[in-house]
Formats: sequence, C-alpha cells, structure tokens
Amino acid sequence: MYLHLGQDTVVLRKDIIGIFDMETSTISQTTRDTLAAAQKSGCIVNVSMEMPKSFVLCKSGGKTTVYITQISSSTLLKRAGLRNETNRL
Repeated sequence: MYLHLGQDTVVLRKDIIGIFDMETSTISQTTRDTLAAAQKSGCIVNVSMEMPKSFVLCKSGGKTTVYITQISSSTLLKRAGLRNETNRL
C-alpha cells in the first residue's frame, strides 16, 4: 500500500518509520538535531510549497529519507488507514 504525501510524492507504507506533527515534535532538541543532521546529509525531501505541517520518516534499502509535507499528521494517519491508532504503522 502507498501513502500519498502531497504533490507527486508517494511512499510505501511498509517503509514508513513514523509520521510526526511538525509543531509538537520540533519542541524537542533531539528532534531538531535529527532534522538538522538529515538536512546536512541531503536526506530531506520537501514536498510542500506551503507551510509544513508534518514530516514522515522513511527507510528503504538502507537509506533514510525525511519527507516534509503540508498535510497534517492526522490526515496522513487516516490515509494510511490508521484512524484510531496513533504511532502504529
């Protein structure tokens, strides 16, 4: 199953490690450090032309990628078929 992240970007659901709300998760210094390291190493893909609302952490073939999207984490969870299950893929 695929999950549409915005624009022309889809990822395999099995490759998703986590879906995170940008506003609440970036309060943590650890998360900010992780995002900064991903950006420095070129592992961030911005699929949003608008203000980002969430990011999706994926791992495929040994490569980790962070997708920044304008779609809310709750909407992405619904699209993934996880309406009542948070943080479980």
